[in-house]
Amino acid sequence: MSLRIVVDDLTGAPTRALIAAHLAGMHENSPPESVHALDLGALTAPGITVWSAWRDDDLVGIGALAELDGDGDGDGDGARRGELKSMRVDDRFRGTGAGRALLRHIIAHARARGIQSLWLETGSEDAFIPARALYASEGFVECGPFAAYAPDPLSTFMTRTL
Repeated sequence: MSLRIVVDDLTGAPTRALIAAHLAGMHENSPPESVHALDLGALTAPGITVWSAWRDDDLVGIGALAELDGDGDGDGDGARRGELKSMRVDDRFRGTGAGRALLRHIIAHARARGIQSLWLETGSEDAFIPARALYASEGFVECGPFAAYAPDPLSTFMTRTL
């Protein structure tokens, strides 16, 4: 699948709709205290870059990189650790390789920014098996909670050295 992946300013209706669907899906599969997905406002915070993947005029997916340390301006200078956030592929494009392409794009940008490790939190329930399998196949391994996360039986934490 040929994708065009761009930094997204989060103003377009398709992106906003996919973020809303992502949040709704997280709340369908996890109790509120175990939902760590970022809403639209949080995704616009300094130190977070959001990408969207497109096939022609169709939004295929989104993903974000948040600096865990550094100066918070989003350029990665000084940031040694980054967190993957809001990875979501539109249901119409699941199983097409779009999620892997977006993940690899974010990894490449993190590496180019000098980030040395990536971290993520995803669900531990069956609905999240495909996500955990994708991350594991790209070199992520399970770890304990990081940053401000607390232990949660419904969360799986993963990391990867770049």
